Amino acid sequence: MPYTRRRFLEHAAAAAALLAAQPRLVRAAGAGGLSLGFSLYGMKSLPLEEAIATCARIGYRNVELALLPGFPTEPQLLTVALGKQVRQSLSRHHLSASALLGSYSLTAVPAVHADTLATFHRIAEFSQELNGAEPPLLQTTLGGTPAEWPAQRSLMVDRLGEWNRAAEATGLSIAIKAHVNHAVNTPDRLLALLRETAGSRISLVYDHSHFALAGFSIEDSLRPLVAFTRYVHVKEATGTPQAVRFLLPGEGSTDFKAYFRLLSELGYRGAVVAEVSAQISTRPGYDPVAAAERCHRALAPALPA
Repeated sequence: MPYTRRRFLEHAAAAAALLAAQPRLVRAAGAGGLSLGFSLYGMKSLPLEEAIATCARIGYRNVELALLPGFPTEPQLLTVALGKQVRQSLSRHHLSASALLGSYSLTAVPAVHADTLATFHRIAEFSQELNGAEPPLLQTTLGGTPAEWPAQRSLMVDRLGEWNRAAEATGLSIAIKAHVNHAVNTPDRLLALLRETAGSRISLVYDHSHFALAGFSIEDSLRPLVAFTRYVHVKEATGTPQAVRFLLPGEGSTDFKAYFRLLSELGYRGAVVAEVSAQISTRPGYDPVAAAERCHRALAPALPA
């Protein structure tokens, strides 16, 4: 639906109220402006050391580690020893770990929800091992479907509160992300969930590709969310919300110079991470190195000087 001026003002007012109530949510992710990174979600076929070395060679400053089945950093494999190994590899190639990519649902059955809370403890230890001074955050979408939002809203608020308490107990930071096909699929739903939970360890991921096809511009969707945004994913999209096709940065019509300039003007400081959708990475013949190089060519020249 179009993002009207009235709705924008409502969201901006809600954001201001939440900001006043939860100042700890607002934290610059880095002092040097925008730091371009690549999500290793798009490099599943490469050994971890090779993926890290490749990102460094291309010119990225940070990487996102994928905590998903079949990846070398899936949750069952997270140990102190692996954390030390990854930390040393990152240091060797002068990269940082900007985030840990998870995929968890606030609408899962109770047994799965309980397992998620237990998994957060393991992830927190791994995150601390990677960087004790500034552990990378865990970022995740939230599950459900758009039609389920009215019925599932209260449950999602309660469950996110439990996520927050687990994060407080372990030192983990969690950033939640809207998804075009999930229950939380618009800026207003994302902001409402954050406002109603009011968790000190919960912040936001901004990814415009999930808002674009519903008629939300970058500026109108970013302004009410940016104060709580600690992480930015970058890709493009075409089609409709019901039949979305994700694209690599540079394959669509996004003006990344204007986008990154707006991020800076609104005060965002931190990682801007290229994400390759599974729609792309699972195609026959997909080349993860070529994809990472293409993303870098599209995004690096757009970064503010």
